[in-house]
Amino acid sequence: MDLTIGPNQFFWAADRWSEFYDDLAQAPANRVVIGELVCSKRLPFYQDRIPEAVSRLLEAGKEVALTSLALVTLKRERKLTTELAEMGVTVEINDLTVLAYLPEGCAFWVGPLVNVYNEGTLRWLAARGAKRVCLPPELPLESVATLVRAAEDLGVAIEVWGHGRLPLAISGRCYHARLHGRTKDNCQFACEEDADGLDVLTRDGKPFMATNGVQTLSDSYACTDYQIETLRSAGVSALRLSPHSNGFTRLCTLYRQRIDHNLAPGDLAHEILSTNPGTRLSDGFLTGEFGAEWSGTKPQ
Repeated sequence: MDLTIGPNQFFWAADRWSEFYDDLAQAPANRVVIGELVCSKRLPFYQDRIPEAVSRLLEAGKEVALTSLALVTLKRERKLTTELAEMGVTVEINDLTVLAYLPEGCAFWVGPLVNVYNEGTLRWLAARGAKRVCLPPELPLESVATLVRAAEDLGVAIEVWGHGRLPLAISGRCYHARLHGRTKDNCQFACEEDADGLDVLTRDGKPFMATNGVQTLSDSYACTDYQIETLRSAGVSALRLSPHSNGFTRLCTLYRQRIDHNLAPGDLAHEILSTNPGTRLSDGFLTGEFGAEWSGTKPQ
């Protein structure tokens, strides 16, 4: 089982974005998905840096794919999607409409925002050219195992969301803009102020979820520390780690050590919480409990 780095879900300054991918070239991950997933308005700020980042990652021996947008609605977004398919790099689709822009027979990856919930959907995507699928993060272990078995016969590699705030929804409206009293068209890029998403509390002050521009995320960070042996036994090809702003390269190393049995179950989570004591971890979707449930609070 190896590691895939998913696309950065957040909006960072261009220099910070470039530094992140420079560092990532040295991380113990096998592949990287790069580009803009959430909001096309962010892309011009770092678009000209993508080719250099792709080249650096390829030189470091990584497989690289370019992500599509999660929601393609505007004419300029359709144009961007067309250009994406023409760049000569594998495309990861996170919106099924992107398939209309890919050449016939073109191989592609499927991101976790596409609802691959059953064998029929998996077979259909494989017939269209899917070679790698990251399953939606809300699937329980039993469903993961079923889809892995189906994927083996189709020649499709299956990934599972391994770490990071869980993507829950994409909207046509921008929560960050509304919070600051702005319209979506005049958002002034308020989401840049929250490098890992903006925490949202209930009316009585309890953690609830996070917002990231037009995206809704989980409050907790999914963490597969206690599920790695089960996922490996099920035949999962890779864990997907979702970028965040603090110590991410170190996180990749910890996951590699955990997969290689150089860390015992629980040690990975301990290291994460020691570095970021306010972080809330979860693995409830995999275990079949409610999503925010965390195995680390149960007797092991």
